[in-house]
Amino acid sequence: MRAVVQRVASASVTVDGETVASIGRGVLILLGVAQGDDERAASMLARKIAELRIFPDDRGRFDRSLLEVGGAALVVSQFTLFADVRRGRRPSFTDAAPPDVAEPLVDAFARHLREAGVTPVETGRFGAHMDVALVNDGPVTIILDTEDLTRPRRS
Repeated sequence: MRAVVQRVASASVTVDGETVASIGRGVLILLGVAQGDDERAASMLARKIAELRIFPDDRGRFDRSLLEVGGAALVVSQFTLFADVRRGRRPSFTDAAPPDVAEPLVDAFARHLREAGVTPVETGRFGAHMDVALVNDGPVTIILDTEDLTRPRRS
């Protein structure tokens, strides 16, 4: 799984002119599911994001997590995070999981965020053309990949 996490003052998703999700202070998570991802990856990534210290403390240092500030999460499925652009000019998406695999894992990821204590957790509409609006706070943008999280650190 791959996630682009943006700290936001607010964010929303609109589908066909209807707002389907919106949050105040928290994080917007653009989430891609790869071939071979599973429930364990969803759980690990959700916990990592819930506990990621990207919110400022009283001195302005990144020292508080989403849980500690009581922030919300907006999860938006985005298979294009697995675009392969190494050849030609048109991206290939063969590394992205097919929709019948990806959708339940996006739902599982949102559920794991809730189980970690994040509230509220809102979601976009899987497979829909979504208009995503956000007020980026900072800006702070972090890219996480479960493949990197499980790889041993180099010394």
